[in-house]
Amino acid sequence: MQTTVQTTAAPAGMILGAGEVRIWGMTARERLRRTFVRAKLNVVDQAPATGGVVLALGGWVYAETLLATLATRPGSVLFTDDGEAVAAHVPVERVAEVSAALERGADPGGLQRLSLAELSYNEALRKRETPVLVRLTPDNVRAVEARTFAGSYKGVTDVVTKYWWPVPARIVTRWCAVAGLRPNHVTFIGFLLVLAAFWLFWEGHFGWGLVCAWIMTFLDTVDGKLARVTLTSSAIGNVFDHGIDLIHPPFWWWAWYVGCFGVPVTLDWPGIALIVISAGYVLQRVEEGAFMRLFGFHVHAWRPFDSFFRLITARRNPNLLLLTPAWLVGYPQVGFYLVAIWTALCLVVHGAQVVQAMAMPRERVVSWLSR
Repeated sequence: MQTTVQTTAAPAGMILGAGEVRIWGMTARERLRRTFVRAKLNVVDQAPATGGVVLALGGWVYAETLLATLATRPGSVLFTDDGEAVAAHVPVERVAEVSAALERGADPGGLQRLSLAELSYNEALRKRETPVLVRLTPDNVRAVEARTFAGSYKGVTDVVTKYWWPVPARIVTRWCAVAGLRPNHVTFIGFLLVLAAFWLFWEGHFGWGLVCAWIMTFLDTVDGKLARVTLTSSAIGNVFDHGIDLIHPPFWWWAWYVGCFGVPVTLDWPGIALIVISAGYVLQRVEEGAFMRLFGFHVHAWRPFDSFFRLITARRNPNLLLLTPAWLVGYPQVGFYLVAIWTALCLVVHGAQVVQAMAMPRERVVSWLSR
């Protein structure tokens, strides 16, 4: 007979076993401790007098979502796909009994079973995949690092981030983790490159500007992945990173305009193109925000087409893919016009997405990734 225990306070977190194998520059036990802290659990060495306790084996690597979900499910036990019990949320009265069962990999009994299959959708990263849950050994560290890195990637993003950066970004992310660099350090280097690219574009040094811009986009991938795999993301870091990402692209395109056509901006074809690029960027963000506000999830996660279109929509990286070859063949002005045309087309597509969603019954507008 299964029982469900109701608790009013946040449960404590207890780590069972040693967990001394290192991953991403820290022990498995330290990684688990950080996971508990991020789930707002008070990590303890002994069970408290009252309340609930989330127990987890220290030698395992858990996706954050697993323990965060378990913390909200009193009276539950988490199983691997092989049927091994590895974590549980129990009242203090059962801590000793359930701890012994988990250390044997046995079913403690009397608890609701949680499987990986029912916890496979990650709304924050807009993707569906089996969460990471694996015993860490000296022989599988690199394989588990590869899995946790892949698990830190957004499922819906641009073509460069999705297909070009993963392998080199994983290597650099590991270097940063072992060296003790924090995500904000990487973000700050990216910020300096944003400024350098702006100045170089403004002066017409497009080649060196593109070098800075592409390195910045690469580091923009590294800082987020470093934060997720080392569990060191913070509210301030998130604002810093996303603030830079949100604000700088129009300034780059303005600097590219000046490098090509000079100042001041005039209402000729180049000036109109700049207005289209700048206004189009802002309006696309407004459209995406409106969709999120109306329906509670990203427009890019609505239908398969919307996820595909995110690969190429007129954001920073796809725009750089237009500007770079144009510069290489000696026509940076043509690249600028191509960005303007593509921005206008994407603005229309995103507007159509919002209109289509608003014309449908609300219950039918759900992410295809969550089904």
